[in-house]
Amino acid sequence: MTQQKDAGGRLATISDLLGSAFAGLAVGAGVLLVFETVMALTGLGEFGESNGWLVLILPVWLFTEEFRAEGFGAHRIMVGGLGAGFGAAAGMTVAGLVAEVAPPLVSGGSGAVTGTVVYCLVWFYGLRWLSHRSG
Repeated sequence: MTQQKDAGGRLATISDLLGSAFAGLAVGAGVLLVFETVMALTGLGEFGESNGWLVLILPVWLFTEEFRAEGFGAHRIMVGGLGAGFGAAAGMTVAGLVAEVAPPLVSGGSGAVTGTVVYCLVWFYGLRWLSHRSG
């Protein structure tokens, strides 16, 4: 399955954006689990004590590329800021709730997934709504 891009180089569908973001989260989670395993086996730490928010590295890279592909304009700054704000708020809320029953790896990872989904939804639909309203 290939990703569809619009004329500006942005991912054309919400499925493509979410799929790419989830792929980045999965790769980040895999790398973090390998790191955690190595650290636990060598006695340098306990498994699950790393910050789960580290899985956001590749999705943030994707979001940066989407931001760049959008081109210049106040609409991309406004939607990017709203997406980051709502994503961080939702993610930190979920991470805080999960932290009461799970280690930092799980709570941070659940917050990262939540924040990624919220950012994707705000970014994709916010840009299209503003584009529709402005012209």
